[in-house]
Amino acid sequence: MIPREILKKIRQIEIRTNRLVTESLAGQYHSVFKGQGMNFDEVREYQPGDDVRAIDWNVTARMNHPFIKKFVEERELTVMLVVDVSGSGLFGSRAQSKRELAAEIASVLAFSAIRNNDKVGLLLFTDEVEKFIPPRKGRSHVLRVIREVLFFEPKRRGTDLVHALEFMGRVLPHRAIAVVISDFLMPDGEGALPKPVQTALRIANRRHDVVAVHIADRYELELPALGRLTLEDAETGEILELNTSPAVTRDAFALRQNRQNEELARQLRSSGIDAIQLRTDESYSAELGRFFENREKRRLRG
Repeated sequence: MIPREILKKIRQIEIRTNRLVTESLAGQYHSVFKGQGMNFDEVREYQPGDDVRAIDWNVTARMNHPFIKKFVEERELTVMLVVDVSGSGLFGSRAQSKRELAAEIASVLAFSAIRNNDKVGLLLFTDEVEKFIPPRKGRSHVLRVIREVLFFEPKRRGTDLVHALEFMGRVLPHRAIAVVISDFLMPDGEGALPKPVQTALRIANRRHDVVAVHIADRYELELPALGRLTLEDAETGEILELNTSPAVTRDAFALRQNRQNEELARQLRSSGIDAIQLRTDESYSAELGRFFENREKRRLRG
């Protein structure tokens, strides 16, 4: 039996995200995530303006006037949500943690997918694969996905995206949309992507359509002026003491974080991966809308 407070939280997310999907994002999702090709539908008589390359010459010869082949998009897709549930995801300086924002983004994408008759799967990872839910359709399945992202209790605290991507490559036999939702805080990455992670993302993107959703909290980007703080790394347990009072310290921290985020964005672009950065203290709907619009413009230019 699922506790009432958990059901209430899931229902709140469903109502909030479903409204956004209904009002705007479902159509944009359909435009920017295309099927695997075109399926033959029927033949019909040629009309002025039709593409002559679509003429069915066999039918045309039998009927003594031109007919064309009509195709429809092979629409059904698989969306795999690859969600980082490592220790750093529990951080949140406002009302929402990074993990809670990840659940909302997963919900928006999952409801957009099932509204377009696509399948949704889930892969939760730390420094190992913690849980895998095979792709399926339906509202009840999406609600289970939201519940797992929000309330799953991982065994470990670290981060290993390489292992998660390799696992995904083994369990997904066909091309999918792989949405990696993470804060991208990784060991030896210095705020950006270590070489093995870059390589794994590049390989995954050759086979699948990989999208990176980078989730950050305000106080990971700028320090509050709160005097002396004792900070603990949620993944390694490392302790750091820091005096946040001097403006020069806060300015240096903000500059360093900004450079690291710019480097992360550059690395993702160089791997051919579309990315979006979201913050726990800002609305994500406008950013998601802009992301879909920009992706659609690139697709049309291509």
